[in-house]
Amino acid sequence: MQIPSLPLFANINENEWNYLREHNMLKLSSYAKNDIIFHMDELIDEIGIVISGIVTIESIDLWGNKSILSNIACGHVFAETYCFCREPLQVEVISASNTEILFLNISRLFTQSDNNNIAKTLSQKITGNMLTISMHKNLILSNRIFCTSPKTVRSRLLIFLSNESRRAGSSDFTIHYDRQQLADYLNVDRTALSKELSKMRDDGLISFKKNQFSIKSPLHEQPLFH
Repeated sequence: MQIPSLPLFANINENEWNYLREHNMLKLSSYAKNDIIFHMDELIDEIGIVISGIVTIESIDLWGNKSILSNIACGHVFAETYCFCREPLQVEVISASNTEILFLNISRLFTQSDNNNIAKTLSQKITGNMLTISMHKNLILSNRIFCTSPKTVRSRLLIFLSNESRRAGSSDFTIHYDRQQLADYLNVDRTALSKELSKMRDDGLISFKKNQFSIKSPLHEQPLFH
């Protein structure tokens, strides 16, 4: 396996990459849709990197109510906070599609860094890369807070669709969520979500087909809180 062009491995050279491979710190695994990658309350030693597919981070309470906290796309990492802090997972990590994950054993790397210069350099580089990644992930979590703060379903949809349109740089865009996942992400009832989407279409604001959306009227002209 060659060094993937991913933020987590920025500035890592071939010699350092081979060190990770030779010391069994890398593992490539495949998952089918809806497979559980990490379980809630699990204590982990590895960071996951999505090589292909999509991963969702879900919070599930004691009554089985589910909320999607984030959607991890190709090239991005997950479970790094629990791995670095050695805390049990408070979420479940699930493959949203056929997914390939590269795992990096952080615990093994940091243990060897005490007595090996290559491992020490790798630890420093990966920690620095993780700091940059964490700042970007904080922005993603902030966006979800913005989407779930309004009281009405339409207000949440307006903010979400506006953000997705800006991210795509177009009024036509595709989201990564199906209806149930979008309802979980916005923390609303799926039936209420579907009804509101239909109302917004009837009002001439949007058109959609499955997860493909098109904005027909400027959403910024619509009141966000009503």
